[in-house]
This record gives sequence, C-alpha cells and structure tokens, in this order.
Amino acid sequence: MNYPINKNTRIYRFWEMLPGLFAWMIILFPLWGAILVPRVVGYFVIAFLVYWLYQSFKSSFFALKGYFQINKSQTIDWLRRFQQEKTKKWLDYAQINHVIIVSAYKEPNEVLEMAVGSLAAQTQIDLSKLHVVIALEARAGAENNDRTVHYFTEKYGRTFGRLIFTFHPPGLPGEIAGKHSNERWAAQYFKKNFIDTGQLNLKFLTLSSCDVDTIFNPHYFAALTYFFASDPHRYLKFWQSPIFWHHNIDLVPFPIRIIGTIGNVLHIANIQEPDGLFFNYSCYSSSYYLINQAGYWDPDMIPEDWHIFLQSFFATGGRAMVNPIFLPTIVDAPDGKTYFDALKNRYNQCLRHAWGAVDIAYAIEQARLHTEIPFLTRALRIFKLIETHLIWSSNWFILTLGTSLPVLLNPTFFQTSLGFNLPRISNIILTICLLPLLLVIFLDWKLRPKTPQKNFKSFFKNLLQWPFMPVATLTMSVLPGLHSHTRLMLGKRLEYKTTVKKA
Repeated sequence: MNYPINKNTRIYRFWEMLPGLFAWMIILFPLWGAILVPRVVGYFVIAFLVYWLYQSFKSSFFALKGYFQINKSQTIDWLRRFQQEKTKKWLDYAQINHVIIVSAYKEPNEVLEMAVGSLAAQTQIDLSKLHVVIALEARAGAENNDRTVHYFTEKYGRTFGRLIFTFHPPGLPGEIAGKHSNERWAAQYFKKNFIDTGQLNLKFLTLSSCDVDTIFNPHYFAALTYFFASDPHRYLKFWQSPIFWHHNIDLVPFPIRIIGTIGNVLHIANIQEPDGLFFNYSCYSSSYYLINQAGYWDPDMIPEDWHIFLQSFFATGGRAMVNPIFLPTIVDAPDGKTYFDALKNRYNQCLRHAWGAVDIAYAIEQARLHTEIPFLTRALRIFKLIETHLIWSSNWFILTLGTSLPVLLNPTFFQTSLGFNLPRISNIILTICLLPLLLVIFLDWKLRPKTPQKNFKSFFKNLLQWPFMPVATLTMSVLPGLHSHTRLMLGKRLEYKTTVKKA
C-alpha cells in the first residue's frame, strides 16, 4: 500500500526545493569557485566531462542494440509465436483483454483519429479484445464533446470490443486538472461499470495510457498480449515502447527537430538501462491489477507517468518494474500556427515534463515510510530521480561555462598546470563525444518511416542544423527544465497546459 503523505509539512517543502537548489548550486559553483577553490572546480568539471563521455558511449551502444531489436521485433508474428510457445503457466489467449485510455481535451477529431485509427489498424489480434475509452473533459463543453462522440461512434462504434466515452467533471475536491486526473476518472469508471459487474476479469486485463496523437505500431497489442500472458510477474509490470517524434519531425522548427532526434534515440537506450532503473514514459501499458493496487493516478500530481510507477513501486514493496517492447510508438513533435508559436509550445511542454521533479519529494517520503523495501532499492530509485532532473537543468552550464569560467575569472589559476590544460582536456573529451552523436543522428534517420522526402538530399539538409545544437538544447530543454525546477523551489505551482497538436 501507499501511505498517505502530508504535502504541507516543512520537510516535504524542503524536499521539493532540492532540484532547484542543487541545480543553482552547480550552475553558480564555477563562478564563485573559480575565485575561492579553482582546483576543486577544475577537477569537478573534468569528472563531469568523463561522466558525460561514459554516458554518451553507453547510450549510443544501447541505441544501436535497440535499433536491431526494433528491426527484429517488427518481423515477428506475435500471435503465431504465442501459439507455438504457450505453456500451462501462461494465461489463455481467449481470456486476455486490453483497455486503452485516450485522454482528450478539445483536440480536433482529426488529431484524436491518430490514436483511435492506429488502434483500429492493429493486426495479429482480434479487435474485440481492445476496449477503447475516449476520456473527455466535461469542461471542454457539451458541443465539443458531442461532436467527438458522434464522429467516433459512427466510424468505430462496432470496431472494438467496447468504445466508451467518459466525461471527467471539473472541480472535484483535491484534484488538479490534467491528463492524470482525467485518466484516473476514466479507469475507475471502467472498473465500476465493466469489471466490478463481472463482465471482465481484472486479472486478465492490461491498461494502456496514451495521448490523442499516439500512433501505435500495428503489432503492439499482439506483442503486449504475448508478454502479459507469458510473464510470471505480470502483475508487477509496466511495458514501454520507444516513443518517436517521427510523425511530423520534418515540419517543425529545427531546434525542436534537434531535441526530437536526440530524444528519439536516447529513449531506445534508456529502456535498456542495465541497472533496470528506467521509468515508463508518455504512452505505456501495465496490468490493470497493478494500477488498481496502486490506487490509480494521484489526482493532485501533474506528472502522471513516472508518478504512477512510483505509486506502484511502493505499493508492491519495491517489486514493480518496466520492461521494453521494441515496437516504436509514433507521436507528434510540438508544433504551432507559427514558427515561434511552435517553439513556445515546445518550451511549455518541456516545462511541464520537468515539473516531474515533484516526484523526488514524494519518493523520499514514501521511502522513509516503506522500511520493508531494502534500503539500497529505495536509495537507487531516489538517486535516479535526482540524477535525471539535476543533469537536465545543469548539464549545459557545466559543459560550456564550467570549462572556461575558472581560467577567465582567475588568471592565476590559468598559470597552473591544471588551469592551463582544463580547456584542452575539455575540448578533447567533447570532440570525442561527437562520435556517439553522429551515431544517434544516423540511427534516428534510419528509424524514420519511409517517405518520398526521405532521401540523401534531405539527410544532408538535416546535418546542416547540428552546429546549432548548443542553442537548441539550451532553449528547448535546459532553460525550461531550470525554469520548472526554480518555480518548484520558490513554491510557484504549475498549471497543466496541453501541448498543441496539429492534424
């Protein structure tokens, strides 16, 4: 079980401040440290550069491995594999059903069609096994929601096992508006009306969370059936596919394209982390039983993906885990009506994602209470959370300003051996880091869907954007991350804003 936590205590508020405090301490350290302890700053920067070099090559290795895994997974007939490998310990194929919650708020039907249409296009599986819940917000207005209900009922009313529409009421006590509270309402509605009534069995159901622009691989739910049926620990599992911004990647401004390219490939690497500490992200599946055991999505926590894992992790005594399914899920990159509108939308999306730092305080408090979980298991999860958010908002400053400020601000330090060689060591390491970056660029290009625009000329055009990578990562990733962590540090709460999607 998850213990109730008082989020209004001073100690909880202190935990919330940690990401911002740590980030600003690291960012400002080269400034004052260059005067007071320049050698410490020098060794710190070199240590971080070595860490960055290690992470770069590790990520590129697992990205390359994941690339081959994706190619292999896309050739598998998952239904036939199920039938050939099934044992008595597996769940029966006929028993398994999948519930998919598509959270929507005022998006045009053409955008919502991306998710529902990709579900209707699933192969190697009987579509009657899919139960689609289109989770609408009542605050979107009756006229808007009625159009959605009419359109999808007419087009897909007889396609799936069930096509259900839920209407999340606004202003429920203790809730913050967002995807998390909407899908909580939808999942609980489905359980009350279709599981508790005996129509479906909780232990034979998966539950998938996705956005309106999600395009599932056509074999995804056949593969999910296979993994859910065969895994003896199915009630402790999340399943995660790589998330790619490939649907409109060539149509968005180049800073967003750069961030998308890096993120696409690194996500393949992240879901293979050998330490097993990765989290589910964006669009994911789990056993319905596990989500029910975790108490569904917290109604007052905006970052729903990592948070539902943490809820499940503590509810199961630290046994919940995430397994990869190497069948890419395609989504839209943030876009807008104009060039700068698109950049603003990406900034706000990253701002919201970085708000996931609130999970650090939650994890620390739950870890303090869940003493039945081994200390190292709890500590590693908290470390992963802190590491991710700390690197997110501070890496750019260490890799750029941290290598030059000590010698610029303290000429005496430049006359020492360490000060003289620091810029040279930095340049060598960062130059070597270009090798895994080139691999990332190449793999992303290979993984993009085949289109008439995918040719050598287009590839060469994409290469020309990469000298601007420092600017793109600063403005589209690091600054919104620091902005979010600083808001949290200062106690300024974030309002959930959906990312604009184009048809």
